Amino acid sequence: ETAVRLRCPCGPVTAFVPWDGRRSGNPVRFHSVPAFAAATDLAIDVPGHGEVVVDIGYGGTFYAFLSAEQLGLDVCSSKTRDLVSAASAVTEAVKKQFKLHHPESEDLAFLYGTILTDGKDAFSEEPTTNICVFADEQVDRSPTGSGVTARIALQYHKGLIQLEQTRTFRSSTTGSLFTGKAVKATKFGSYNAVIVEVSGEAFYTGSATFTVEEEDPLKHGFFFK
Repeated sequence: ETAVRLRCPCGPVTAFVPWDGRRSGNPVRFHSVPAFAAATDLAIDVPGHGEVVVDIGYGGTFYAFLSAEQLGLDVCSSKTRDLVSAASAVTEAVKKQFKLHHPESEDLAFLYGTILTDGKDAFSEEPTTNICVFADEQVDRSPTGSGVTARIALQYHKGLIQLEQTRTFRSSTTGSLFTGKAVKATKFGSYNAVIVEVSGEAFYTGSATFTVEEEDPLKHGFFFK
């Protein structure tokens, strides 16, 4: 197994990739930055939907979480367009009604999106399904790495799971699966936090080639004073 250390906007993340001496394999896993519950059972008034109750979790970025049922939808069977519209309305409402705080960087103190779930937050061997609607009404094809991280942090905070209890998460759009578990309790500023391990499949989708020419005066890089 090869450790791959990535510098992400939220901080350093370490991924672990199986290697058989010839090529990489699956599953691939990573350990998150400290993840925490920013708010639970928060009442939000959503135009067109009325009052809903959301949780806000941080897993490298902030998400609002609620069951699709609160919006009159089913995360597994409702049309994706309807889920996207409802989740986007929640995101905009939370932005206006709740101020986020990040322990280290206020640049990260913004709501990235809303994740609608099937409401199955208590520990179970069965998969729980969600859809992540983020940024400009984009939909993740996967259960979402930072989203699973934040959801595990919320479940741990609520006492619904324990350390090293693995949960399986399914994307409602593609059916793809991730697993997640809290592997270590920690502190992050004033928050009680956890390090979360997320695991799933990864495949090559492209490659890049970098060329250094001998005549390039900056081929070895440069420093700013």
